[in-house]
Amino acid sequence: MTSNFISIGELSRLTGLTAHTLRFYESAGVLKPVGRASNGHRRYHSNDVLWLEFVLKLKLTGMPLAEIRRYAQLREQGEMTLDSRLAMLTRHRERLVAKMTALAACADTLDEKIRIYRSMIAKLKAPTKR
Repeated sequence: MTSNFISIGELSRLTGLTAHTLRFYESAGVLKPVGRASNGHRRYHSNDVLWLEFVLKLKLTGMPLAEIRRYAQLREQGEMTLDSRLAMLTRHRERLVAKMTALAACADTLDEKIRIYRSMIAKLKAPTKR
């Protein structure tokens, strides 16, 4: 970052998102429209990086884009929406915990199947006694 602003290419490198995705997020209302340089290129700020990192965590944990957009809209409205944002994040976390619990049960099932297969393979490879 050579100035106070970040180009779309730099933001792409920092977040791992393509420039196309960043433009899509802006048009979808997930990212607020950013300022432009005299050449028309987008100029992002470090706060945009922090916001985008949070958005990516929401996406990674399964929050639908429509909910992320709604959260972004509430965020733009300021402190008067704190209760609504807290409720959204609380519901999302509850869904995430339920999913983690279900995934942990699936992992336990896989672990048991792996144990069984290892045991069966070990028996097949064991030398037979005469």
